[in-house]
Amino acid sequence: MKVLLVTYVDPWVRSVSTVHKWVAAGRALGHDVAVYGEPKADLPNLKFTTDLTGVDIALFVIQVVSDFPEMPHLVRVLDGITREKRVLVDLWAHYNDTVRLEHDFNHLEKLDNHQGWEWEEAIAAVSDTIVQPTLNPLRPNVGSFLFHGFAPEAVVNPYASAAEAAAAWREATPAAKPYGVVYVGNNWQRWEQMRRFLEQYAPVREEVGKAALVGWDWAERPEWAIKQGIAGIDTDPAMLARFGIELRQAVRFDEVKGLMGKGRFSPVFHRPLFRHLGYATIRTFETFEADTLPMLMLPRDYVEATYGAGALALVPGDDVGAFMKDALRRPEPYWQAVLDTRAHLARHHSFAQRFRELAALLRAGPGPSGGRG
Repeated sequence: MKVLLVTYVDPWVRSVSTVHKWVAAGRALGHDVAVYGEPKADLPNLKFTTDLTGVDIALFVIQVVSDFPEMPHLVRVLDGITREKRVLVDLWAHYNDTVRLEHDFNHLEKLDNHQGWEWEEAIAAVSDTIVQPTLNPLRPNVGSFLFHGFAPEAVVNPYASAAEAAAAWREATPAAKPYGVVYVGNNWQRWEQMRRFLEQYAPVREEVGKAALVGWDWAERPEWAIKQGIAGIDTDPAMLARFGIELRQAVRFDEVKGLMGKGRFSPVFHRPLFRHLGYATIRTFETFEADTLPMLMLPRDYVEATYGAGALALVPGDDVGAFMKDALRRPEPYWQAVLDTRAHLARHHSFAQRFRELAALLRAGPGPSGGRG
């Protein structure tokens, strides 16, 4: 199968890690997978092409406006690949009525200068098969396709048993794990969740170890957000200083798992919009590839549906501090939950499974199971 990924890739933002896994998994499975465009020197492991010959599926991966090719390249793709071979995965819920939760929203008029109806028309113009990374799309004419996935071969330390994992975790030296908690992600619509997490972590920070936040805009509210009146990118420098939180700048996609592994714990947050819609993100799966104990700060029904029942043991509930203390005292049951979850993800959310799902979308065509009717 020849698959063309149509999206913008950059080593610092959005879905570039998942795109790499699509290309690598496709190669291993005997598929020809490439990103549309000219080669990029800073992404040497990605295959790029502008050759549209023989493409079986053009998968448009859309989060922001710049993910669409610029003119005249967009026209060239649309003219060169027939409509029934195009699938559009709407990663930021643009193909929905306007949804606002807390300060979060799916139509970013102040940022991209496009109204909701413009997004809907643009998406519908590209493809009849529209999918979103949720098990339960709001619209009946939108299909379910999580896009992101879990790569078992990319697990940093694939422990053979929970006892082995717990021993390695417990005995890790300060040089190997200098942090109690590491969160890698930018401060976009996550502050309220992070604030509650840190307030519960603070009483046990001496026992657990210091925390680090890695990403943009944790140190202060950015000037562009102030000027445009965009909420949800808040922070509290005084509180972060009081709790001794280390702040680090954003890193390239290929440094993320290594940094998460520097901490004993790594929380998984979904922004309010994605929690409401049941969306999957890169971190939904990638955190389980890192050498860290994931803390699933997500609704229990979502966790069970996505990760399997074994992952419920990794949901701290309303007492983050108690969860951490118990894991430090008896880590083996928690690592058993991690290994069980990795096995579930390998069965249900591998990239081999994503290729099967993509092929099924192509066979099904437009309609409730395949996308837009």
